[in-house]
Amino acid sequence: MPDHAGAFLRASRCIAALGINITRVSYNKAIDLYTLFIEVDGNEEQLKKADEKLAEAGYLSGAASDPRVVLLEFRLKDVPGSVTSVLELINEFHFNISYMSSQENGTAYQFFRMGLFVGNRDDIDRFISRASEICSVRMIDYSHTEKNFDNSIFYNSFASGLSDAMDLTGDTARELMINVNLAMQTLDDRDLSPYMTFDCISHFADLLAKNRGDSFAPRITVSTITPNTSVTVIEPPCGSNTMILQSMGSYLFIDTGYACYRDEMMQVFRKLLPDFDAMNKQALITHADVDHCGLLNLFDTIYMSQKSRDSLKLEYEGKSDFRERNQLHAPYIHICKILTYYHPVSPDRMKVICDGVMENGDPLVFAGYFDFGELHFEIYEGAGGHLPGEILLIDYAHRIAFPGDIYINISGLTPQQAEYNNYAPILMTSVDTDPVLASAERRAFLGRIGEGSWSIFGSHGLKKEYNVRRES
Repeated sequence: MPDHAGAFLRASRCIAALGINITRVSYNKAIDLYTLFIEVDGNEEQLKKADEKLAEAGYLSGAASDPRVVLLEFRLKDVPGSVTSVLELINEFHFNISYMSSQENGTAYQFFRMGLFVGNRDDIDRFISRASEICSVRMIDYSHTEKNFDNSIFYNSFASGLSDAMDLTGDTARELMINVNLAMQTLDDRDLSPYMTFDCISHFADLLAKNRGDSFAPRITVSTITPNTSVTVIEPPCGSNTMILQSMGSYLFIDTGYACYRDEMMQVFRKLLPDFDAMNKQALITHADVDHCGLLNLFDTIYMSQKSRDSLKLEYEGKSDFRERNQLHAPYIHICKILTYYHPVSPDRMKVICDGVMENGDPLVFAGYFDFGELHFEIYEGAGGHLPGEILLIDYAHRIAFPGDIYINISGLTPQQAEYNNYAPILMTSVDTDPVLASAERRAFLGRIGEGSWSIFGSHGLKKEYNVRRES
């Protein structure tokens, strides 16, 4: 929007005249001088007309423009009025100044730094050529993380940086920008610093990006359950583990991690299982979070609870899934889906193994059985402390369990996993839908396993060796 008094009023009148209702507004001049977020509720015709009217009023930047702030340093004689000719040239080019800094230094010259908001990259070259006739000029490279020279286009530059880090297409930058703002506004309403939000999202994207390609180095461990059964745990730096359960010559993948590591994980799968491409592929998800479901499109059959299927089906239909229905979680989940190239899986591949249990107040409820090879699992469904539809598997005969995120080995995380796990609780306020209930589920799970030495394969971190002693 233009930087003048009454700008929001004019936009509001335009929107109201079309019968459109404003549902969300976000603006913080300290973060971004020009960007105002307005979410509205209207039909397609109304929205199209609003775009036209706002664009006519100069409110919506065109796709052809490439606004940015350029930091220039002018070497000016330290005499009265020396900066006036530079300001007149800036005014001639219709540049806006977002940053200025200068101070006399005891010499015959002052070094005057200005951040100029530039709508067209070609203009800056012509400007520098003209300014060089007045004084010596140099362009300065800078990092916006050191000082915020470019707060007038912060959201554009921030979203562009994330898109570049993850090789995203231009079509996703706008959606990413909106959800970054929504995450900021959601946490700002809870009195958290806006810049903490941006910092966490930036570090999250950097962590995803720097662990791709040749830098992708998951920890892989193999546990022998019986001579005919084993569990291979693949721990990527970000996202859930992928566990390969092998029994009697058949394979079952439990949880699948982030979609952004598809190529890297395919190399791992093919190395571990040379016939991977040709085999009938089966997977099971403990719950329907984006970091567990990223590779589901690789599999022919996917086992899950009824509620997980309901959530994934909503997502496939373009509707909000169970996690996104939580307003505190939705912005982060949307950002995750964009940054990790997530694509919903078709419901045709989903197979329900427990139909949903009657809620009776218990944190964990028996939901059925699941057999695989020589293993016989009891299925327990959580009450939704972490996410509705969460299930865990327990094989009492072999003392192994797959509890998903209901119970993970915190002390067994790699440094990268521990860093990754820091960001979601900040950006979502909690990874759990109901933290108190999630804690009760963990206690109920530990109360379900019997005496003896157990191998617990949580969806994050190493296998946990857990010993339950008989009470005397």
